[in-house]
Amino acid sequence: MLRQVLRSLIGGFLMGTADLVPGVSGGTIALVLGIYERLVASIRQGSSALGSMIKADIAGFRDHLRIVEWRFFVPLVAGILLAVVLLASFLEQQLEERPEVIAGLFFGLVLGSIGIAWRLLRGATWRHVAIAAVVGLVLFVALGLGEGQVREAPSSFAFFAAGALAICAMILPGISGSLILLMLGMYAPVLAAVTDREFGTITVFALGAMVGLAIFSQLLHWLLEHHHDNVLAALIGLMAGSMRILWPWPDGVGSAELGSPGNDWLSVSTAMLVGAMIVTLISRLAMSRESVASA
Repeated sequence: MLRQVLRSLIGGFLMGTADLVPGVSGGTIALVLGIYERLVASIRQGSSALGSMIKADIAGFRDHLRIVEWRFFVPLVAGILLAVVLLASFLEQQLEERPEVIAGLFFGLVLGSIGIAWRLLRGATWRHVAIAAVVGLVLFVALGLGEGQVREAPSSFAFFAAGALAICAMILPGISGSLILLMLGMYAPVLAAVTDREFGTITVFALGAMVGLAIFSQLLHWLLEHHHDNVLAALIGLMAGSMRILWPWPDGVGSAELGSPGNDWLSVSTAMLVGAMIVTLISRLAMSRESVASA
């Protein structure tokens, strides 16, 4: 039992580390570790239990809770939270001291993730190309209109909504919660709240995550079950469009202003390449793991 708990704790720590970095999905890490299906099943049962509680169906509430693998799920969540607490400060410091290089790394991670997500399509057609292109173009233009700046003092509702939307990425291989936060201009504020131990703000964000997970886990499951390729194509478009705020020049992550490469172009380009290689390696490990499991 102790070994299982430690394995789940370590797995959660790896997932939390991945979700802190835009472009690397915690869902992808779950695939690599062979725990993705167990994770999704536990989340669905938990959200179903919440739905039963809202309906005052006590028997249904208990039945759904019994199905959840608590010895697996609780240490996993604890590991995710531990990674966020321990690494948020480091990432925030790097964003301040090396904004262009870190933006380049994130850019490469997302670029690699786009290629991986495209390969997850069951039957790619020109329709999926069009969906990805339209969604990506709309987001690219919208980010430019909003100037893509990170919010300096977001409201409590902004943190709540960010938590509700970002948590959905945890159960989707190919897109990370941090990428969603970047697209919303909430990545730096959330990191700062965790680093500064702003427990009120963190609680609001966590409540948003709980509500988002309860509502969207069932919806996302249904959409992926019935419209898998269309949904994935839209997600690919979101990733592509969001790269506008990951372009390293002139100021690194958080600006929609598109500048030309500066004097540090070599180090930034190297970081881009490293980012793409990291996410590609993770994808290959995931595919090899699936091949072994299906053999």
